[in-house]
Amino acid sequence: MPASALPELSRVLGVSVENLIGAEPGPAKRGPKPKLQQQLEELSRLPKPKKKFVMEMIDTVLAQEGQRGQRGTTP
Repeated sequence: MPASALPELSRVLGVSVENLIGAEPGPAKRGPKPKLQQQLEELSRLPKPKKKFVMEMIDTVLAQEGQRGQRGTTP
């Protein structure tokens, strides 16, 4: 099989060209954590009552956003 056929074959099979030829994927991208991930880690260290308060706030904001999306309006 010519190497030029690998991209099409990988698309049809739903796998990467690297998987087709048995190459190991490179290491995962490293770098600073996204701010949201850092905040979630800090949240996990809070006492339960404070966690509950923050979760309720998030639920409220998401519920409001969901209602806006259903009405088709923007902020």
